[in-house]
Amino acid sequence: MEHGHADMFLSGFILLAAALFFVLIFRKFGIGAVLGYLVAGMLIGPEVLGLVDDAETIVGFAELGIILLLFLVGLELAPSQLWRMKRDIFGLGMSQVILCGIAIFAAVYLLTNFTWQAALVIGLPLALSSTAQVLPLLKSEGRLNTPAGRKAFSILLFQDISIVPLLTIVAALSRAPVEGEGTAGWLIALYSALAVIGLVLTGRYILAPMLKLIGRVAERELFIVAGLFAVFGSAALMNYLGLSPALGAFVAGVMLADSPFRHELEADIDPFRSILLGLFFMGVGMMLDLSVIWDNPAFVVGMAALLIAIKVAIIFGLGKAFGMKSQPAFVLGLLLSQGGEFGFVLFAAAETAMLIESEASSLFGAVITLSMATTPFLMLLAKRLGGVKSSVRSDIEDPEKAPRSSAIVVGHGRFGQTVSQICAGADISVTLIDSKPEQIDTSSEYGRKVFYGDGTRVDLLRKAGAEEACMLFFCMDGRDFGPEQIGPIATSFPNAMIYVRAFDRMHLLRLKGTDIDGAQRELMESAIKMGRDALLKYGLAKDKVNGLVNEFRRRDLERLKMQHEAGDMKAGLHMSFGGDMSAGFDMETIENEQSVKGSD
Repeated sequence: MEHGHADMFLSGFILLAAALFFVLIFRKFGIGAVLGYLVAGMLIGPEVLGLVDDAETIVGFAELGIILLLFLVGLELAPSQLWRMKRDIFGLGMSQVILCGIAIFAAVYLLTNFTWQAALVIGLPLALSSTAQVLPLLKSEGRLNTPAGRKAFSILLFQDISIVPLLTIVAALSRAPVEGEGTAGWLIALYSALAVIGLVLTGRYILAPMLKLIGRVAERELFIVAGLFAVFGSAALMNYLGLSPALGAFVAGVMLADSPFRHELEADIDPFRSILLGLFFMGVGMMLDLSVIWDNPAFVVGMAALLIAIKVAIIFGLGKAFGMKSQPAFVLGLLLSQGGEFGFVLFAAAETAMLIESEASSLFGAVITLSMATTPFLMLLAKRLGGVKSSVRSDIEDPEKAPRSSAIVVGHGRFGQTVSQICAGADISVTLIDSKPEQIDTSSEYGRKVFYGDGTRVDLLRKAGAEEACMLFFCMDGRDFGPEQIGPIATSFPNAMIYVRAFDRMHLLRLKGTDIDGAQRELMESAIKMGRDALLKYGLAKDKVNGLVNEFRRRDLERLKMQHEAGDMKAGLHMSFGGDMSAGFDMETIENEQSVKGSD
C-alpha cells in the first residue's frame, strides 16, 4: 500500500511538473495551453520516456473536466436564451454532423480497403469536434457570447446530443455476439426526454430552494457540494440511459442558469474544470500510439490534413448559408476543424462491436490527436487573417509599474471613465486598470494611461499599490464581481473604501452584507433622471414630480430590503408602481406621507 501511494504521488508530481513546464513555454510563444498539455503527455508517456503509465485511467478520471465544462457553459445559458438558439442547434448543428460525417465516410471508404461498415463507424465520429478544446478557447477569448461563438457552441452541443444516435448506429452494425436484449432506440429517446424534463423540474423545485437555504447559511463549501451534487447526479442519470454524461451536466447548468447563485457556483467549480481538462489532454497525449505514426506517417498526416480541409470547407459553406460573413465563417471552420475526444469513445465502441481492428482504432486515434494539435496553429493563422483578436498583448504594461495613487479604478469603460474623471477633478491621483486590450488602446488615444490585468485579484491589486490607496472602485461591466471576490479584497486592504458598480438589482442584492462602502446600479440614476425630465416636460408640477421620485426611491429601498431578507426577487412586489398589485397609491397619498424637497 505504501509503495502504491509513493507511485501515485510521484506520478502526480511528474504530471504537474510537465504541465507547468510545457504550458508555460507554449503560452510564452502564443501557441496555446492545449498543445502544451498534449506534448507533455506524449513525452512522459509510455511511448517516449515512460515516466507515467496507465493513461486510460487518467483520461477516464479527467473526462470529469469535460463534464464540468459543459455544466459551466450551461450556467451561462438561461432556458429562454437556449430556445432562441434552437435554429442553430438543430439546423446548423445537425447539418454539420450529417454533411461532415457523410463526406469523411466517403473519403475513408475510397482511400482505404475498409468495408463500408468500418468506414462509416470511423467517418461519422470524425465529424465531431473537440468540445474540451474549443469551449475554453472561446471563453478565454471572451467570444462565447458573440454571434460566431454561439454558432460554434450550437454545433458542439448538437454533436454531444448526436453521440446517442452514433452509438445506436454502431450497435446496429455490430458483428459481436448479442448478450441479452438491448433497449429499443425509440424507448431510449423517450427515457431521455423524460430524464431532461425530470432534471428541469428537480432544478426548479429542489435545487433552487436548496441554494437559497445555503445562501442564508453563508457556507461557501456547501455551494461546491451542491454544484457537484447537481453535476454528478445529472451526469450519472444520462450515463445510465446511455446518453452523454456531459449532456446531463449541461442540462444541470441550464436549469440553474436563472438562479441568483449561479456566479458562486461558477467561481467555485471553475478551478476543478481547469485542472481536469489539463489532465485530460495530457492523458490523450500519453495514449497516442507513436509507433502507428512512425509506421504510417504519410497516411496519418495526410488523413489529418484531409479531415481538416473537409470540415473547414463544409462548415464555411454552412456558416454562409446561416447568415455569417465570409471571414467569421472561415474562422468557425478552422475552430471546429479538429477531431474530438468523443471519437475515442466511439472508436472503442466500434472495436468492441468487432467492426474495426485495434490497429485501425489506434491509427485514427492518432489522426484525431494530430488534428487537435493543429488547432492552436490554425487559430494563429486566423488571427493573422484578422478573424480573431488576441486577448494577450506584449505592448501593454503590468500594474506593478503604476505609480502609487490615492484611488484605483478597475474597469475603464463608460462607467469607470466618469468615476476616474471626477476623482481627478478633485485632485485625487488615480490608477486605472482594465482587462480588455481594446479598451486600453481606446483610452490611450485620449491620453489616459491604463494598466492591463484582472483588477479583482488581490495579488494584482497589491502590485498596483492598493495597500496605500484610500479608495478602490470596481467599475467592470457584468455581474461576476461578488462576495467571493470582495471578501479577500476587504480583508487584504482594510484601510481602503470599496465602491462597486452593480449590474442590476439581482447583482445589488448579492452585494448586500459584503464589506463595501457603497454600490450603485449602473442605470438607476440615469433612468430616474429621464423619467423626471419627461414628467416635467409633460407639464406636471415640480413639487409633485419630486415627490413621486422620492416616493419611488423609498419604495425601491424598502423592496430591496424585503428581497434581501426573503431571498426572493418577487418579495415586495406590491411596493412597485404600476400593475394591479400597487393599486391604491396616488399623488395625494404620496404628498401626505412625506415632506417634499423642491431641489432639482
